Amino acid sequence: MEHLLQSLKIGINEKIFIKDPESSDLGKRIVEESILMIHEMGFESFTFRKLGAKIGSNESSIYRYFENKHKLLLYLTSWYWGWLEYQLVFSTNSIPDTKDKLTKAIEIMTRETKEDSAFSHINEVALNKIVINEYSKSYLTKEVDEENKEGYFVIYKRLINRISNMIKALDSSYPYPSSLSSTIIEGSLHQYFLKEHFSSLTDCNEDITPTQYFIDLVFKSLKA
Repeated sequence: MEHLLQSLKIGINEKIFIKDPESSDLGKRIVEESILMIHEMGFESFTFRKLGAKIGSNESSIYRYFENKHKLLLYLTSWYWGWLEYQLVFSTNSIPDTKDKLTKAIEIMTRETKEDSAFSHINEVALNKIVINEYSKSYLTKEVDEENKEGYFVIYKRLINRISNMIKALDSSYPYPSSLSSTIIEGSLHQYFLKEHFSSLTDCNEDITPTQYFIDLVFKSLKA
C-alpha cells in the first residue's frame, strides 16, 4: 500500500485553499510546519505571523495559499480524512466477508496512528493529535452550513458513508447505520481525548484500546 500511496495525491476541495500547497516547496513547508506548530501550541495560539517567522518567510506569502487559519485547519483535517479513506479502501477492498470487512474498517478508523513514510512532509502522528483536539473547531462555526454546501466536509462525509454501507451490508435490518458509523469515527476521537485528559471518564487505557471498545459496541448492536 505504501508504494500505491506514493503515487497518489489526497484530493482536497479547491475552494479551501487559494493556491495548492502541494504545488510548491513553500506550500509543503507551510503544511509541514503548521502541523508541528498547531500540535505544539494549539490552534488558538497559532498565527500566520508565527508560522512565517518559523519558516523564514513573509506572513503575506502564507496568505497566498490560505485565506485564514480556519481554512488551513480545514485543509489539514480534510487531508487527514482523505489519508484514512485511502487506507480504508485499499485495506478492505479485497475482503469478501462482510463482518471481516467491517472489523478491518473499525480497526483502521480507531487504531493508534503511525507515521507514514509515503508523505515525507506530513507528520501523521502530530496531525492525528490535531484532529483529536481541534477538529470540532473546523465545523462548530456560524458558517458551517454554508461551508457544508460548498463541499468543505465532503471527504469526512464520504468516509462515514463508506462505513455506513459496510454496516448495511452486514445487517440490512439495522435502522441506524449512519449514526453508528459517525459514532465510530467521532467517538474514537473522543475516547482518545478522554484517555489523555480525563482518564476517569473512559475505560480505554493501556490495556483496553478504543478499537476493542468499538468492535464490541458495533457487533453487539448488529445481527451478525
